[in-house]
Parts: sequence; C-alpha cells; structure tokens
Amino acid sequence: MTTRRTRPAPRPPEGTPPRAELARQARAVLADAVRIAHWAAGTPGLGTAAPLAAHALERAATALELSPAQVRAGWDRARLAGLVELHGDTARPGWRLRAWDRDDSAVLRGWVALFDAWSLVHAAPEGIEAGAVAEAVEAVPQVLSLLQLSAGSVTVPALLDLLGQRVAELHEERCEVPLGPGRTASAASAAPAETAAAQTAATAGPARSADLNALLLDWALEGLAAVGALTLGKGHATLTPLGNWAVWVKLEQICVAAQSPAGNIEQSAADMLLGCARLTPGPARDEYRAWLAARTVGSAVAELLAVARGEDALLRGLAFEALRVVGAPAEPEVRAVLAEPSLRPYALLWLAEYEGNDPDDAQDVLSREEATWLWVDTAAAVADHGETGLLVRHLDSAVQGTVPALLDEVRAVGHPRTVQVLVALAAAHPDPALAKAVRRAAFQVHTGGA
Repeated sequence: MTTRRTRPAPRPPEGTPPRAELARQARAVLADAVRIAHWAAGTPGLGTAAPLAAHALERAATALELSPAQVRAGWDRARLAGLVELHGDTARPGWRLRAWDRDDSAVLRGWVALFDAWSLVHAAPEGIEAGAVAEAVEAVPQVLSLLQLSAGSVTVPALLDLLGQRVAELHEERCEVPLGPGRTASAASAAPAETAAAQTAATAGPARSADLNALLLDWALEGLAAVGALTLGKGHATLTPLGNWAVWVKLEQICVAAQSPAGNIEQSAADMLLGCARLTPGPARDEYRAWLAARTVGSAVAELLAVARGEDALLRGLAFEALRVVGAPAEPEVRAVLAEPSLRPYALLWLAEYEGNDPDDAQDVLSREEATWLWVDTAAAVADHGETGLLVRHLDSAVQGTVPALLDEVRAVGHPRTVQVLVALAAAHPDPALAKAVRRAAFQVHTGGA
C-alpha cells in the first residue's frame, strides 16, 4: 500500500474554454503546417530534410497555393509541432499528424511543443550576442506568468520592467557585475585615479541595456504572437485563451514538482523509480514529470538508461515508462541502445509507441526471440517484487501459446535470470505436473543440458 496523498485534479482558470475549443484554436494556428505535412506525406520520394529543399518548396507552394515564405514557415512549424519527423535525411509523417483529426490531446500537445519552441519560430534580431538572446529566453517565463496572473492586458513598459529585473537577477546569480565597456575585473581594481572615469563609463551601460531589453522584449512578444500565444495591441499584450491555458499548465507542472511526495524529486533515478513502483500509472507519471522537471533532459535520460542497464528488471521496465514521459527528446538515446540485447525489446516497444503504433499492437515489432527475452525479464521483475499469483498469470502473456513451447524457447534465449524465473514459477504454480516440467527445465538450464 502507499500513503501517497493525492492532489485534487486542478481546474483551469475561470473562463478557460473547454479542451475541444482549445484544440480547435490550436488546429487553426497550425492549419498551414498540417496541410504541408499531409502534402509531404503524400509526395512519394520527397526524401527531404530541414530546411525544406528548394525544389520541394516550389512544388509545395504550387500544389497548396501558398507563397514560398508561407510554405517555409509552415514546414518549420510542422517539424516543431511533431507533425513531421526527421529520420536521417528523410521526413516522415509524425504520429500527431495521424491523430490530428480525432485526438484533441495530441493536437494540444503539438501546439504546446510549438509554443515551447517560439524562439525558433521567430528569428532573433541580427547583431545581438547569443548570450543576451539566451537570457531573454530564460526570462520570458516570468513575463508570461505576469500576463497569466493579470488575466488581461499588460502594458509593454510593465513587461519591460519585469524583463529587466529578471535579467539582472540572472546576472547576479552568475556573479556577473557590469563593469562598463572595455573594463575587466582586474582593471576595476586598478589605481584609484581611474575610479571616476570607470564610473562615468559605467553610466552608459544601463541606457544601452534598457534599449537592448526593449529590442529583445519586442522580439519575444512577436515570437509568442506568431505561435498564437498572445495578441499585441498598441503598447500592450494579452494572452490568447491558448496561451493562458498553456502558461497555467506550466505553472501546474511546477507545483507538481514542488509537491513531489517522499522527496522523490531529490532522489537518484533508481530510488525515484522504486518509490513509484507501487503507484498506479497516473500518479507514477506525475512523479516522473516532477523528477524530470528538476533536471536537464540529457542528464535525466542518461541516468534512466544507466538504471535500465542494471540487474533489476523492474527498474528496467520503469525506466522506459519514465522515458515515455520524456518523449521526443529521448528518441536519439533510445535508438542508440537498440544494439544492447538487454534493452533492445524495451527500446523497440518505446519507438513503436513513439511513432504512433497502438500500445496493444506494439508487440508486433518484436521478433519471437525478443518477445521471449522480454517475457523472462518481466517474469524476473514479478519474481523479485510481485506476488506469486502474478507470476502464474504471467504465463498467459507468453507468445508461444503452450507451456512446453515456452520452456523450449526460454531455455534457448539465454536470459541471465532464466533459472531463477523458472524455479520461482515452479514453486508458485498450483498444477503439480506443470510445476514438475518447469523445475526440470530449470535444472536443464542450470546444468547446461538439452
């Protein structure tokens, strides 16, 4: 049993449209992207990568009656929203495109992916250092929070003031003290005679910083407007219903992370997964999201895969469940482990579901040997952590259909836990004859007999 205290399901802010209406708005924002993705899916031999090749750009513009600029923008949005996926030099329709007309959740997830990538949709002004652009991107969540909490229009000067404060906080967190143009830390400690000149030079910095912040704020607001997150008026900005809902969702995710029970958010991947082992799928996914929110994607994926390579089969399966929550950013790392026999079945199932296959049909991607290996691995997890009844019922999930056929193939598959699994199954099964056959198979594996 678990003593986990559950939060009641949070309700969106008053006035938020129903999900069906939000999805309709998201479909409208991404209409051109969907048309282009369908065109690409129906154009054999396109074989294009990003950015859209010149010949494909012209063909799409003609076929869809759009300008080349509209096609290019729509293609970028299709990639960022997961409507198109790149596999090497080839673009394929993404699973969201297949679900677009029937699955509102897929539509909203696609739009949120675009919303998260707003800084890629709208190119930053030229001539600005990458560090300043990155600071603006890092400060934008506070700007969005103010817009969401205000529940209406906010003036640009108020947003600019908040942006400037957040950038200053980032500098302070990094112990960066503005020293004025051409100044260094060593120069700042030079002879006292230079102090007045240094102070005079430094006074020019804030004015230029304010101008730079204003330029970056304009860019950010335009980028967010371009993805349908807000509307711009004369001297003010307002979140759209979609933008308001998305910011609320992000704030709720932060709350979930902050309220992770039993300190799972601070635990290692192995301890976090063990803490989630007895949770039902919904609460477990909340815990995975909380744990992931406190880490960079790269380090979290690496830690989960390291746990999956361990000896505990239960943690192996749970690690891939957590990787399902990560989604697209984990795809390259998951593909990279296909060559590892112990992880290959899990990786194949993960990729099949990621590419849009129904979870009930995903098993079809496994060879007979891979399915048998996975059966033994899952049985090991049940034997180590589950109840004996579960191990007996696990027999029904074997692809072989009969126990003798299963035992023959289990003996041949070479899983390191085969003997322990068969011994545990023999001890748990109520049928004496079947238990005897399983014990004999365990002995044969142990002694290397046929």
